[in-house]
Amino acid sequence: MSGRAGLRGLPGGAGAASKDGLEDWLRLVSLGQQEAFDRVYTELAAPVYGLARRVLRDPAQAEEVAQEVLVEVWRTASRFDPERGSARAWAMTIAHRRAVDRVRSEQAATDREARSAHASAEVPYDDVVEAVEGRIERQRLQHCMSGLTDLQRESVSLAYYNGYTYQQVSELLGSPLGTIKTRIRDGLARLRDCLGVGR
Repeated sequence: MSGRAGLRGLPGGAGAASKDGLEDWLRLVSLGQQEAFDRVYTELAAPVYGLARRVLRDPAQAEEVAQEVLVEVWRTASRFDPERGSARAWAMTIAHRRAVDRVRSEQAATDREARSAHASAEVPYDDVVEAVEGRIERQRLQHCMSGLTDLQRESVSLAYYNGYTYQQVSELLGSPLGTIKTRIRDGLARLRDCLGVGR
């Protein structure tokens, strides 16, 4: 990927390839064909950067994450399985995970600094109880989220943790709107059951 222009120089409307075309190009990329990767790059660079930008807010970090994602697409193209979804959805899932990982990493660094700065401060009892209860709730939710299918988890995460509309989730994952609504509805029902909401 050396010598490639920066992401900001790419046209925003690089959506010319059909779903099948992108899948075919990925197959050729898995065989090491550079020209095929050029097509994949042109098709995915703008949407991958856009997703990273929405999650991270910081353009420089979003560009770094987008480059990392496209390198990962190049290196792992052979792992793409068309039976599990579209090529675009596969790449956008990688992008979403990378961006969320970056947010978590930044948050962890911020949290470490805050803990260090407040190490000697007294914490009122109520704050401790609240923090423990919040941690337990997060752990329960993480456990319940792990019980969803990959597709349900990705759809629910995009809609409820990242604030995308159902239509935007549909576009990001390359699935029909009705399918996304069903995945989210079924995922939320499983979460409610797991968390014991309404019992």
